Amino acid sequence: MKSVIALLQFCTPLPLGRPVEFEQFARRSYLYPLAGYVIGGIAAGIVSLIASPVVGAAVAVAAVLVLSGCNHFDGLLDFGDGLMAHGSREKRVAAMTDRTTGAGALATGIVVTLIAFAGLQTVAYLPAAILTAEVCAKVAMSYLTTLGVPFREGIHSYLHGFARPWFLVPATLLALPLFLLPIPGVSVALALSVTVIIVALMLSLSRHLFGGVNGDVVGATNDITRAGVILILALL
Repeated sequence: MKSVIALLQFCTPLPLGRPVEFEQFARRSYLYPLAGYVIGGIAAGIVSLIASPVVGAAVAVAAVLVLSGCNHFDGLLDFGDGLMAHGSREKRVAAMTDRTTGAGALATGIVVTLIAFAGLQTVAYLPAAILTAEVCAKVAMSYLTTLGVPFREGIHSYLHGFARPWFLVPATLLALPLFLLPIPGVSVALALSVTVIIVALMLSLSRHLFGGVNGDVVGATNDITRAGVILILALL
């Protein structure tokens, strides 16, 4: 339980009592999907009370951002700056890791948020969609923490140092309860497939642009995966 509390204290601003040593989670980063169930579950419960698809979609996006403390969204914005920067790898890393927010950050944040918002308006069952997307987003974070070679010291390098290849197995198994949701099993399978594809693309892109992965890339992967899963669920 200490590992789960440490995970939730890292991924959410929820009041969970005294801080637990972060290493309790760092040694078990395959637990990331549990945070997805908590964040996505709370968001799903809220939107289940809203009849309007448009309002429900807006509230769902707002809920997952607030419940995650916007930490991963911040990573998305930083990643956007690095992605849109021109020049050498060093300039891209500098753009991603500085404290300013540029046009690349703004554009990336808007595009990813709009995809999620628009997709949630058309999914068959909104509560199940936001829960599925949030769990898949956390599965992606676990995968990237395990597989993403760090290019600098930081929170990601610390987590990666504890990660082991077999972490991919329990992280995947923790996503299997999604098949119990009131949506077709093929939809969940495609959502998990999209998660794997996005992780592979982010690993390849970050290796090419930045020379590896950092916490911003992992955070960006969370929000991009959420939007990608929502998009595939909306298109089915």
